[in-house]
Amino acid sequence: MPVRSLPFFSRFSGAVLRVAAALLSRTTVEGLANVPESGPLLVICNHCSNVDGMLLMAFIVPELGRPMTWLGKEEATRWPVVGWAMRQNGVVGVRRGAGDLEAFKLARSVLDGGRVLTIFPEGTRSPSGALQVAKEGATVLALRSGAPILPLAIVGSQRFWPKGKMLPRPRRRMAVKVGKTFTLTAPSGGDRHESLRLATVELMSRIAELLPAEQRGVYGETTETSGVS
Repeated sequence: MPVRSLPFFSRFSGAVLRVAAALLSRTTVEGLANVPESGPLLVICNHCSNVDGMLLMAFIVPELGRPMTWLGKEEATRWPVVGWAMRQNGVVGVRRGAGDLEAFKLARSVLDGGRVLTIFPEGTRSPSGALQVAKEGATVLALRSGAPILPLAIVGSQRFWPKGKMLPRPRRRMAVKVGKTFTLTAPSGGDRHESLRLATVELMSRIAELLPAEQRGVYGETTETSGVS
């Protein structure tokens, strides 16, 4: 893993989280060869558990060999100890109620600077583990920046640490799956809102095709029509 260019705290966090994953779960990782070594990158991932971000820090960040930036709640970044650790691991606080423009500008500046930005397009954890309807912010960012997109899928984390539970359930199986990078283009012609919706479906179908059928949720039909089993 190309970890030497990572800041010390990122390397330390990744090592601790990998040990925790080995002790508390049965986690596998697939497709690491698909992770680009350089250039701007928009990472998209499904979100169904508190542990999702930790899995990315444990297994994906070391493979990238460079820091990953995340957008998070500003108040969370001010929490004692935890907030400091979040900031050290690349979480940038965004004020609630400040509007989407501030978050978009922050996100765009990360990609324009040739760095890595991670977004959970659904915006919140899925209580069932199945994909929910995605917000369109990630789609707009992908279209306007033109950055390569790396789709990730986390399988089974909803069973390890369900939404609403204070503690995880040890020894559950999880998997982190890495797809191939792609760029997103909006369908030409037609209504602008419909084009954006279709582009969002395309974006989410890249995650859905990495997931088992029971986790594809509202995007299950798109993978079926594209021939993914």
